[in-house]
Amino acid sequence: MALGARRADVLRLVLTDAMKLILAGVALGVAVALALTKAMASLLYGVSAADPVIFTSMIVLLIFVSLTACYVPARRAMRVDPMVALRYE
Repeated sequence: MALGARRADVLRLVLTDAMKLILAGVALGVAVALALTKAMASLLYGVSAADPVIFTSMIVLLIFVSLTACYVPARRAMRVDPMVALRYE
């Protein structure tokens, strides 16, 4: 913001960087979960090992929680006065 960025630019920067990490983590997690479904199949009751509804709902939930966890600090960073931030550094 001290170099001319708007508050929306700061928010977009933080959330796009976070979204890249979130999607990489979710992709890795889904790959590992699908690989381990054979071992977990005997522990599950009433659903198949690779139930698409369960996988989809957990992906959506994880993305929502992760974006919320990134949005709160990004919103706080938007409110920082650039002169205060420059003096702190």
